[in-house]
Amino acid sequence: MQLRDLAHARAGDKGDISQLSLIAYDAADYSRLARYVTAERVRAHFAGRVRGTVTRYELPTLGALNFVMQEALGTGVTRSLALDAHGKCLSALLLEMAIPD
Repeated sequence: MQLRDLAHARAGDKGDISQLSLIAYDAADYSRLARYVTAERVRAHFAGRVRGTVTRYELPTLGALNFVMQEALGTGVTRSLALDAHGKCLSALLLEMAIPD
């Protein structure tokens, strides 16, 4: 199953940092997201795009996980030649991650 089946995503970016929020459609699915969508798995999912660290913040009251990805935007949004590698595109890519059914 893909994350898009259980959650939606929001994104923001500043300089060379991308921040992605993964928000469960149903609060009952939050624990499943928390179990399978680790910082390590997100970093591996974005291998080749994210060169820095990925830090995960848990927001259980909101049913959300927030990921801050360093060195993710090719030196920054305004300086990058990779126009599709910014926050909104990365949030769509995150939703393609597979987790166990």
